[in-house]
Amino acid sequence: MPFSTGIITNTRDAGTASSNIVMNVRNLDLTNPVTVTVQIFASVNSTTFYTAYLITYVVPANSYNVREFFIAGNVAYEVQINTASVAAPNALLSVFGIDGFGNLVTDQRILQSELSFISSLSPVM
Repeated sequence: MPFSTGIITNTRDAGTASSNIVMNVRNLDLTNPVTVTVQIFASVNSTTFYTAYLITYVVPANSYNVREFFIAGNVAYEVQINTASVAAPNALLSVFGIDGFGNLVTDQRILQSELSFISSLSPVM
């Protein structure tokens, strides 16, 4: 099931800019692993976006995974996430921006309930 954060502004003019994105996945299924695909699109000028990251990984049953992605220098970004499993995916997702000191950027906190459902991941740019 694919989700998106939507486009997130990442400039100091609108608060503290993030230098990294932290992607959290908790697989609640007690039996089946979940396959996670993460696409991160970024922009240095708010006009043209490029694919900064495209990664697929497996989170074992009843476990947790944290990934960090460097995005400093980009004025906007979007995280798209897809989860797949043999059974219906039962994963909790969250995305956080963190600054250069490792502090959370409160305006760049996206919890599961705040992610937007999308019909499919966007084509790689």
